[in-house]
Amino acid sequence: MGSETRKPRFLCLHGFRTSGEILKKQLHRWPESVLEKLDLVFLDAPYPSQGKSDVEGIFDPPYYEWFQFNKEFSEYTNFNECLKYIEDYMIKHGPFDGLLGFSQGAILSAGLPGLQEEGVALTKVPKIKYLIIIGGAKFKAPAVAEKAYSSPIKCPSLHFLGNLLCF
Repeated sequence: MGSETRKPRFLCLHGFRTSGEILKKQLHRWPESVLEKLDLVFLDAPYPSQGKSDVEGIFDPPYYEWFQFNKEFSEYTNFNECLKYIEDYMIKHGPFDGLLGFSQGAILSAGLPGLQEEGVALTKVPKIKYLIIIGGAKFKAPAVAEKAYSSPIKCPSLHFLGNLLCF
């Protein structure tokens, strides 16, 4: 009997004011040959949407957000609670090999390895081994960015960038 290799397991973090179910629907447009190689787990953010979602009329509610921010994106509300929420989920439902993030979830996913390295987040779970970042950006809050980007990402990462958003 040959030993079967386990698929890499990714915790999937959706975009601002969307949901895990919406991200799942978006990703199911990927080729089956890609999807069959990954174990994708979709998590809803901890906070119900505090405003209108850009996907209203395209995808059904409910909508969630990971954390809130000011107009300049330089101050965050509920950020530390969000990090704890993700870590608690990873402890209860892990282990996870990587993170896949879209939009606000991509910002989190791309910054988490650095925050983990600095001992700020995900200190009770194994190191993140892989990243898939879709339509990401950088943290702008100085206190978070300083720690998240203090060193380059050390794990393999795949980044999807573009100016056309397809649903």
